[in-house]
Amino acid sequence: MSTVRKICVVVASRANYGRVKYLMKAVQQRPDLELQLIVSASTLLYRFGRAVDVIKADGFKPNRSLFYILEGENLVTQAKSTGAGISELATAFDDLQPDIVVSVADRFETMATAIAATYMNVPLAHIQGGEISGNIDDRVRHAITKLADLHFPSSEQSRERVIRMGEDAAYVFNVGCPSVDVLVNQDLRIDNEIMASYGGTGVGIDWTKPYVLLVQHPVTTSYGQGFAQINESLAAAVEIGLPTVVLWPNIDAGTDDVAKGIRVFRERNPTLPFHFFRNFSPEDYGRVLANAACLIGNSSSFIREGAFLGVPAVIVGDRQMGREHGRNVTFAPYEQAAIAEAGRRQIAAKRYDSDPIFGRGDAGPRMAEILASIELPAIKRMTY
Repeated sequence: MSTVRKICVVVASRANYGRVKYLMKAVQQRPDLELQLIVSASTLLYRFGRAVDVIKADGFKPNRSLFYILEGENLVTQAKSTGAGISELATAFDDLQPDIVVSVADRFETMATAIAATYMNVPLAHIQGGEISGNIDDRVRHAITKLADLHFPSSEQSRERVIRMGEDAAYVFNVGCPSVDVLVNQDLRIDNEIMASYGGTGVGIDWTKPYVLLVQHPVTTSYGQGFAQINESLAAAVEIGLPTVVLWPNIDAGTDDVAKGIRVFRERNPTLPFHFFRNFSPEDYGRVLANAACLIGNSSSFIREGAFLGVPAVIVGDRQMGREHGRNVTFAPYEQAAIAEAGRRQIAAKRYDSDPIFGRGDAGPRMAEILASIELPAIKRMTY
């Protein structure tokens, strides 16, 4: 590697960006590292909030913008988009010649990044490996662990799992999740003036009063059931009775079903206190999380950032099945009555103590230090 290491961060979704922003900032601030940024997939698409606009507004300049999402958001297009991503990313890596590629978590875009980097002989650093959850994410996450050279799991349990999977402990570092960095580096107070620029649709919301945040993504392993699943959660939110903020689902196979459920609900209930948004910046999403009376849905942010903030959360369905979590989380099946009852209990709980199982907010600089100094072997070996 050269004296100044080129660290290529691939951001492929709005969630990706929130989880690597402070790593990117830390890389930029080091004279011995050069940040290369690839933005791709749903990050570039308007209907998923064009997170690339937020990224640029934060002062980051993408080296490459890669469009490779096939229209349809079904199982076939998800597989084909993965293949298209491998092709596009291979060309980008060939052009940029990075020393290390950084990828996040467990999505199909992450799989494309891992495969392209591996076949290009570029060392791969993987964030959030070793976790357990439902959906296809589990398989993808563990497959990427076996492709990665350097591991940044977000909890001690996850670090131990990665090592038990045969990875060399010398290259496995629990520095916490960089998404927590966003929370500790800003004022989390919320008001109507701060949030006015987002617009959205639906009945206006007063951010200074209690509200529910509903974020529910499709579950690939129960493809075709998203419409019914989101209807149960929306009906439960109506029953709970608080104003509800609904964030658009991610781009996984089945998102059209979930989005259809949201649109039909919105059109049939124009006077209910629901407001719908495509995207927030990482900081403003942190504000929305921190000030909610309750979180309902299946977003991993309810578990990860939610634990640190102590915000009561109801995790619906099996997308996060088995995932390590803090005291703030309770679970409910896809049933209106069960979700509503769990939501009322959590609202009554008000707040939980902060639980630092996913870090204390200093992950970005610690990762950057390791990326700058570590020497990676040319050949990766199993440890058992």
